[in-house]
Amino acid sequence: MLYYLFDYIERTFDFPGAGLFQYISFRAGAAAVLSLMITITFGKTLISYLRRKQVGEDIRDLGLEGQMQKKGTPTMGGLIIIAAILIPTLLMARLDNVYVILLIATTIWLGLIGFLDDYIKVFRKNKEGLAGRFKIVGQVTIGLIVGLTLYFNDNVVVREVRPATTASVQVIQPTEGRKLEYRDVKSMTTTVPFVKNNEFNYGNILPFLDKNYTWIIFTLIVILIITAVSNGANITDGIDGLAAGTSAIIGLTLAIFAYLSGRVDFSSYLNIMYIPNLGELVIFCTAFVGACLGFLWYNAYPAQVFMGDTGSLSLGGIIAVLALAVRKELMIPLLCGVFLIENLSVILQVSYFKYTKKKYGEGRRIFLMSPLHHHYQKKNIHEAKIVTRFWIVGILLAILSLAMLKLR
Repeated sequence: MLYYLFDYIERTFDFPGAGLFQYISFRAGAAAVLSLMITITFGKTLISYLRRKQVGEDIRDLGLEGQMQKKGTPTMGGLIIIAAILIPTLLMARLDNVYVILLIATTIWLGLIGFLDDYIKVFRKNKEGLAGRFKIVGQVTIGLIVGLTLYFNDNVVVREVRPATTASVQVIQPTEGRKLEYRDVKSMTTTVPFVKNNEFNYGNILPFLDKNYTWIIFTLIVILIITAVSNGANITDGIDGLAAGTSAIIGLTLAIFAYLSGRVDFSSYLNIMYIPNLGELVIFCTAFVGACLGFLWYNAYPAQVFMGDTGSLSLGGIIAVLALAVRKELMIPLLCGVFLIENLSVILQVSYFKYTKKKYGEGRRIFLMSPLHHHYQKKNIHEAKIVTRFWIVGILLAILSLAMLKLR
């Protein structure tokens, strides 16, 4: 909104400083600061309100040290995360951008699903919360919306550059003096990490399939990614500060990818896809990072508030859609490695338990407890140390993901 206001002021009145809002870097920085201020300033008010309404976490006794002391800690703190993402985005971003619209829709939709789950747990006293099938339906629905939009929307394009064949030259290569032309095309090309010719088209997944049906394959992949990452973030949100801190690291990395892919000069230098209109997504990313860091002010050990499914489902969904928008979704297993490990620990634990129970008549376990962070708690490692070490792993994975830009 402010972008349009200051654009009008600059064109009409030539007001000094109004032109700053034309720069993505300025609006991204402002969005991060505003998001951080919202969470820190209004977080305390929300916590007090949740306490008055007795919106507290009902803790199951799993035999973990210090676990029962958290009983009654306010939950549904994800509301402040969502507000701190949406308000700066609405103020600073261009709202006619398809990527921004998709991320706003994802935030609201998955936030609503998480809110319903938390509401049922807290106010209806149903520990199971929203039935799993309804969560899946909600995740599939937003996956359909995102997949179909990315495939069919005319504003979702990549720019191809090639030697000029006509007199109408649009780009000039300054180093070699070769004349080049470009065109924006609809393409389902994505990035394959650590491969020299690192672009892959979803249309080549099933060569025998009619190209007219590629959208089905792509949409199914989008649904799978959104469901997997949102559930991964949800599982990771088990100890103070883990999900918020890890999400901030991933969000910052995706902001860098969006900035580089959204600029002609940087994308040309790094030899990566230039994606028109993508730069505006940096503003959403910085608001996302600011919201996560601001939430840590109250969620770091010992937590004064939990984000609940309201926050964790939306954080995971946002990360998935961001990765899809910057065409780095095949990098999710690396970039979101903490989420992946947490997910796999649960899958392996349950699968092995069922297998051994069927074979030996007694269920056996790989880990002392799953998800993985509970395994380390069972080893009497303090949760603050566990979270810090997981953050370090997340930072290393983020650095390795960024190194992919040159390591091929």
